[in-house]
Amino acid sequence: MQSSTLAKILEAQEAKEPAGLLTRIEDGAQCLIVGDRQYGSLAVGGDTVSAVTGALRDDKPGMVETPDGRLFVQVFNPPKRMILVGAVHISQTLAPMAALAGYDVTIVDPRGAFATAERFPGVALNHDWPDEALQQLAPDSRTAIVTLTHDPKLDDPALQAALNSEAFYVGSLGSRKTHAARLARLDEAGFGDAAKARIHGPIGLAIGAKSPAEIAVAILAQVTDVLHRGALRAAA
Repeated sequence: MQSSTLAKILEAQEAKEPAGLLTRIEDGAQCLIVGDRQYGSLAVGGDTVSAVTGALRDDKPGMVETPDGRLFVQVFNPPKRMILVGAVHISQTLAPMAALAGYDVTIVDPRGAFATAERFPGVALNHDWPDEALQQLAPDSRTAIVTLTHDPKLDDPALQAALNSEAFYVGSLGSRKTHAARLARLDEAGFGDAAKARIHGPIGLAIGAKSPAEIAVAILAQVTDVLHRGALRAAA
């Protein structure tokens, strides 16, 4: 690997941008793909870029056959993160589940009586107001944001910050009636249909979940589905 390529990888990691490094087996020529940018001696076409996008999405390095030759793809992804707004019962189950699935989890709740180390051992806690906390946390394209408080004073600022970010998943707990009222408030705040459509609400896959633990399963399942298959559906 050339020093200039390593420098670009480090830049991408600092900026929390996914990067894929391609090495052609035939001659060792390399191409680093960061977003829509390419660096290196190897120039590749759209089909090859799509293969790299899939590898980045799935965190899966390996060999791929492409029109540009047989290539080995190395994946340099930022860490997956999940931001839970609301130190509630669902969060107590969802936080450890998400950690097991490879997410760095942060719980945001200014209510100190709820967001305690005793209730959430080993989980990062942020007691700032949700919009301020999200500004500090700077959600990127590897971040899922879930609001769970049922309180518009907390959920709405978080959702507005989430919709202004690159978060790959935004979900909010509540019934269809609650979600309709939420969308109306976002409309008044100036968010258009495309932005509001990013919110998964009612949240979670429709598996008939009832208990907090079951709802946590449904939420993590939906986050996983969007992470791995959402881009494919959007492109279809």
